Amino acid sequence: MSAGTVQNLEHLLARKSELATRSTGDRQFAARLRELQHWQTSRLARTYRDLKYNPSFAPAIDFFLSDLYGSRPFSSRDADLERAWGYLKLTWPMTALEALDRLIELEVLTTELDHAMTVALAQDKLEEASYAAAYRSVGRRDARQRQIDLVITAVESLEHTVRYPFIGPLLWGARGPAYAAGFGVLQNFFERGYDAFRKLGDPQAFLKIIRERETALIDALFSGRSNIYAMVETFPA
Repeated sequence: MSAGTVQNLEHLLARKSELATRSTGDRQFAARLRELQHWQTSRLARTYRDLKYNPSFAPAIDFFLSDLYGSRPFSSRDADLERAWGYLKLTWPMTALEALDRLIELEVLTTELDHAMTVALAQDKLEEASYAAAYRSVGRRDARQRQIDLVITAVESLEHTVRYPFIGPLLWGARGPAYAAGFGVLQNFFERGYDAFRKLGDPQAFLKIIRERETALIDALFSGRSNIYAMVETFPA
């Protein structure tokens, strides 16, 4: 793995730690942030409810909503990742580390935007109109587009990684040492991700749906619309 990529990952891990400290340091802010993340998780679940009926797409959607985004804490997993980083960067294949790099960049960017949204919402009741107003107040349309691009490249990278025949045995072989070293939460996360993306039957069809729907929502919100759920309901059920 190139020194530049290692450096970038280490920068992202440091930024991720800074954001986690802010997310928990102020109780009122932390509670408001969790409320926002719960609201957005519900929106995402409604946006992709039809994919839950597709056996090749459902595991990836479930993994994203349960393990990559949401209001529940990921502190144990993140602590494991920080402690295991020195080992991972020396032993993991480049393709797996590149996938991890994209996932962490996506998480960092999403958390930064969530923090900005939490500030913009202030004490407003969280509903469609206040969410849309805060969304436009934060702006950063380029960052919203970057989110979509990172989802696409992260999924492509993950799907490509799990196709390597040695990745499964490498992952299962690490289970014993990972638990012995106290990295069980992180190991479970990697195993769930492997299982989810190994089952992704047609990644390009899956990604086309994500890009089209998220882009449509960005365009609508920045154009002044606030009826988010009405927009979501127009997507196939």
